[in-house]
Amino acid sequence: MGAGGRSVSSAKHEENNETPIRQAPHEKPPFTLSQIKKAIPPHCFQRSLIRSFSYVVYDLSLVFLFYYMATNYFHLLPAPFSYLAWPVYWIFQGCVLTGVWVIAHECGHHAFSDYQWVDDTVGLVLHSALLVPYFSWKYSHRRHHSNTGSLERDEVFVPKTKSKVAWYAKYFNNPPGRVISMFATLTLGWPLYLTLNVSGRPYDRFACHFDPYGPIYSDRERIQIFISDAGIFATAYALLCLAMVKGLAWLVCIYGVPLLIVNAFLVLITYLQHTHPALPHYDSSEWDWLRGALATVDRDYGVLNKVFHNITDTHVTHHLFSSMPHYHAMEATKAIRPILGEYYQLDRTPFYKAMWREAKECVYVEPDERSPTKGVFWYRNKI
Repeated sequence: MGAGGRSVSSAKHEENNETPIRQAPHEKPPFTLSQIKKAIPPHCFQRSLIRSFSYVVYDLSLVFLFYYMATNYFHLLPAPFSYLAWPVYWIFQGCVLTGVWVIAHECGHHAFSDYQWVDDTVGLVLHSALLVPYFSWKYSHRRHHSNTGSLERDEVFVPKTKSKVAWYAKYFNNPPGRVISMFATLTLGWPLYLTLNVSGRPYDRFACHFDPYGPIYSDRERIQIFISDAGIFATAYALLCLAMVKGLAWLVCIYGVPLLIVNAFLVLITYLQHTHPALPHYDSSEWDWLRGALATVDRDYGVLNKVFHNITDTHVTHHLFSSMPHYHAMEATKAIRPILGEYYQLDRTPFYKAMWREAKECVYVEPDERSPTKGVFWYRNKI
């Protein structure tokens, strides 16, 4: 793709006697962050309160519309259409609610408006409604952005070296095992990360996003972790009241299954943004912020790119300038691709195919034995 970056979607593997995936550049780039920023039109960094709220209103209007149709019309449909309507509702509602989650995520990056209190209020309400501890996630996610690609300090989906891979991993390194692993990751991965720090950065003691006194947070952040917990308790209480009035089955159909889809997309999107055979990881001898921020890949989710507010196909830009509103990210991405050149990674593989490929190929990381640089690690899969 020349100076505009390169696509890695058609890459095959060397052991199949086909063209291998080309590793992304891992040397210090010949440009600086300020040079990248100068290539972006200045208006891309401007946040509009009205425009940001328009996306909230649009998404929540769709959420209410789907809810209204499900609760007022599905029971009128003849069989089997009444049964087929529910999976359609779950998918549509789950996808739109994922977009709502993305807006709250933008609030955590102060990309929603020029007013921090507005961002935190909107983010707290939206994330709490989806059972996400807003401030807890905001702070741990901020550290992820500060340490992306670092094997020692990154916060989530930190790959293991071969020596640290669990003994039972070899029994899952096959098609049935990968199906089981992916199913467990997509359904349980998000709550397990929040509660038990599964797939997160190792700490010297128990780490939990709901624990204000846990090692993830500093003393000045603890009061806001309590506020996050209060938001979760308020939502849980509201859901309990709904279940008592409407019934548990009603709550599961209307809220529970769409929430599972939201959680699955969150895990999948994050996993695919930072897991790819072409991407390097660094130990402390080689890591620096710019190379770490570039060690991510834009993905193509088709029409869902718009539904997810382009968090999927502008992730490189997001890591470079996380306070940029999502509605400017596409323009900014086009502007910086000539500057980034080979350092920009784009994979157009359909996400469901990419998920299977990455689960197969990205099992652990090791340095390249043929390279004199031992602080750069690459994905391997031979256990």
